[in-house]
Amino acid sequence: MGWFGESLESIRSIRFRLVISQAVSLGMIVASALIIWKGLIFVTGSESPVVVVLSGSMEPGFKRGDILFLYMRKDTIRTGDIVVFNVDGREIPIVHRVIKIHQRQDTGEVDVLTKGDNNSGDDRALYAHGQLWLQQHHIMGRAVGFLPYVGWVTITLTEKPIIKYLLIGALGLLVITSKE
Repeated sequence: MGWFGESLESIRSIRFRLVISQAVSLGMIVASALIIWKGLIFVTGSESPVVVVLSGSMEPGFKRGDILFLYMRKDTIRTGDIVVFNVDGREIPIVHRVIKIHQRQDTGEVDVLTKGDNNSGDDRALYAHGQLWLQQHHIMGRAVGFLPYVGWVTITLTEKPIIKYLLIGALGLLVITSKE
């Protein structure tokens, strides 16, 4: 095979090792992100410990694009708490303030009524048909902190998918063409 053939085989072996090394590094990054996310779910007790405010219904307190950090304590929810909840039939969670509490006499469970700070009326129009109160299983968590404007990245990538595809393509090209 000669010197040239051995050199070519050596280069192929190095390139294969480099590709495997990059794939393992990418896998480690994805696995680390997943572990961090699952750890946050465990620590906060919320199925979604971080959410992005998608509308102006909570202004001036929270603006569109703010990121909220959620925590789900086991004690009862109080009037004035800002909660994130899912409504049956809707995929996107809603961030609003608790304005009224109703404790059921038979079970002792607490039902809540919510309202956006910037809205004129309560949220009963947003709830499922015939639903007047939110139960505990609808609530994903309470807001315990926020980062202003950081969520605009998520909003932009969701509302303008071409930017998302360009970014993914650029990152993929960078991974393919990088030397190390």
